Amino acid sequence: MLREEFVKKVLSHQASKSELCRQYGISRPTGDKWIERYLNGDGLEDRCKAPFKSPNKTLPETEAFIVGYRRKHPAIGAVKLHRMLANEGVTDIPSPSTINAILKRNGCISKEASAASTPHKRFVKPNPNDMWQADFKGNFALKNNERCYPLNVIDDHSRFNLCSDALGGENLGLVSPVFERLFREYGLPFSLLCDNGNPWGTAQSTGYTRFEVWLMELGILTIHCSVRHPQTQGKDESYNRSMTKELLKFHEFSDMAEAQEFFDEYREFYNNKRPHYGLGLDVPAKHYRPSEREYPERIREWEYPPDCKVHRVKSTGFVTVNGQGYFLSEAFGGKEVAVRESSIKGCYNIYFRQFIVGRIDVDKRVFVLKRAYLIDGDPRFTEK
Repeated sequence: MLREEFVKKVLSHQASKSELCRQYGISRPTGDKWIERYLNGDGLEDRCKAPFKSPNKTLPETEAFIVGYRRKHPAIGAVKLHRMLANEGVTDIPSPSTINAILKRNGCISKEASAASTPHKRFVKPNPNDMWQADFKGNFALKNNERCYPLNVIDDHSRFNLCSDALGGENLGLVSPVFERLFREYGLPFSLLCDNGNPWGTAQSTGYTRFEVWLMELGILTIHCSVRHPQTQGKDESYNRSMTKELLKFHEFSDMAEAQEFFDEYREFYNNKRPHYGLGLDVPAKHYRPSEREYPERIREWEYPPDCKVHRVKSTGFVTVNGQGYFLSEAFGGKEVAVRESSIKGCYNIYFRQFIVGRIDVDKRVFVLKRAYLIDGDPRFTEK
């Protein structure tokens, strides 16, 4: 051992201490330390540099509790775990950084999960129910070989999950009862953001779906995100990702009823217990309140202004203006729309209740606009 060799050469006066320190590449204080240990009969190996007492060291039982709590919520990070424990009234909680260190040394955090944990800042509506976001989570197979299509609806302002329903498909017959239930329970939003898939929208020439027309009858504007741009529905997409990594990753469901039980449990956790970075680590339920716009059990009749000419849309989706038929959408079949000359020369606006749903150029005999716009104020007195 080089240290013992050094000490013996010093004690036998084979060279001066300074010369031997230079030969062995050590300082004089280090050399003196080795000599003192040797003369006292102590070993010359490296000693632990940790302090004899560490008053801030996490107690083993506390560390075990943190690891156990993480195992109950394996996809939740240290900051959110800290807030969840505080919300539950747990005292003497280690700091988020300490919790993170505990999780790392116990193998609870992968490098991939750590890299993906950076929060993002997103646009948010100023009030609850200004906008809801609706989206189907990708479908998956149940143990009984049925396929489950989770429908998730999120309030844009609060991130509050209004529903997470296990459905057997993505059609209007299954979706409409869900929204009727939501409207009765939470009231009406001002707008609904969704993609262009069934049953929300259509990429074909039909222009409108029956779902959109029904929402317009309730005074709700349907807004479609850009094609191949799901980031527009960021909050719903975020819920879908969280649902995947915090629930679906760890469970398989026997049937639709069991899937719904787990969905309801996760929804309760997400709304009332799970902190959200976008809310300053508050829970969504703290920022949500139901809409003051109640769901009408019966759609009231709509009166258009005197300067509008009212037309009934044919079952084929055509409306006649100045003797010329224009295809609006079969979704409006049997509904009354109003036509009024636009401020744009040679054009006429088509209204459905308080929405502009199209604009036609009577000279070219074509639609130049087929998209719904909610009119500020009452369309009987404004917007030409």
